[in-house]
Amino acid sequence: MALHFSKQEFESRKLATLKSMKEQNLDALLMFRQESMFWLTGYDTFGYVFFQTLILDNKGNIILLTRAPDLRQAKNTSNIEDIRIWVDKDQSNPTDDLKIILNELNLKNKKIGIEYEAYGMTGRNALRLNKSLEGYCEVEDQSELITKHRVVKSQEEVVYVKKAAELADQALDEAWKYAKAGASEAKILAEMQRVVLEGGGDYPANEFIIGSGHNALLCRYQSEKRILSDTDQLTIEWAGTYKHYHSAMFRTVPIGKADPKHIKMHEACVEALSNCAKTLIPGKTAGNVFDIHAKTFDDLGYNKSRMNACGYSLGATFSPNWMDWPMLYTGNPYVITPGNVFFMHMILMDSDNNLAMNLGETYLVTENGNERLGKQKLDLVVL
Repeated sequence: MALHFSKQEFESRKLATLKSMKEQNLDALLMFRQESMFWLTGYDTFGYVFFQTLILDNKGNIILLTRAPDLRQAKNTSNIEDIRIWVDKDQSNPTDDLKIILNELNLKNKKIGIEYEAYGMTGRNALRLNKSLEGYCEVEDQSELITKHRVVKSQEEVVYVKKAAELADQALDEAWKYAKAGASEAKILAEMQRVVLEGGGDYPANEFIIGSGHNALLCRYQSEKRILSDTDQLTIEWAGTYKHYHSAMFRTVPIGKADPKHIKMHEACVEALSNCAKTLIPGKTAGNVFDIHAKTFDDLGYNKSRMNACGYSLGATFSPNWMDWPMLYTGNPYVITPGNVFFMHMILMDSDNNLAMNLGETYLVTENGNERLGKQKLDLVVL
């Protein structure tokens, strides 16, 4: 059994979840977020793309309802003992199988929390589930019950986050090694991902982002792969990933020579990141961090080029993305807490001049402030 945490760690997580369920007067919780299942039991799969739920009742019973391919997946990766299978067939409705389990647990006419904010909870699955439970029990959206526990990392989790940060640093070394005029974006990507995997890491929860030339202004992966020109700009966003824990980084690298505007944009990114780091401390809010980011860029004349969010929490996440709750945007009341891990990205996209500049680092919030997990320099590197 490939459990990545101690028995005591899993037990404390379960007790914390049961305590929150009691506070919310829940008789059971239906988990559809893969992140919740992994955190609570170690269960590691991408089978959540189909209907799959982990049931936890207030007595501590845990039952997984999934498909046959994930039976052994759950046995090999988790501490789940009771695994039920719904059968693939034409017009199958796994909510019928779920109702059988709920009856076994005497949950009729009880209050059940459901993780609706989950990639496996498609609109069709939600409609089927709601119809199945209509008149059977009281349901309540509890999408963030476990998420609010996951956002504060334990010491065992921090070990994995820091390993992920080491892998991210190594990936940047490869980018600097291979990024030059005449190089292929595909080669750069391949070498960056190679060192993560060779270092014992995992695939990230979303693709590494790479773009040069006009594509350097994109914040999402897309499939075009360019050959770098003699004078160019290369934007890369990536994460080291270890046991599904992420530590992300972001850079824009001028190729050949830097445009003078590149230099000014980079100076602004460094100043904004520094100001955000000073604000990412216990007691401040996620909104406070964004607001200093916005003020820094706006005061320097980059209002039109900046984004409306400047980062988000990181942890053990699964496809389709590594972004976790909460996000750093204005007015977000979440109070920064020791044990939080935040990726802060300073993004400037100047469409008028077709210039990009990005700088991003991952931070662990501590009792007295924070620690930047990446150890690479923040200087503007021209290759």
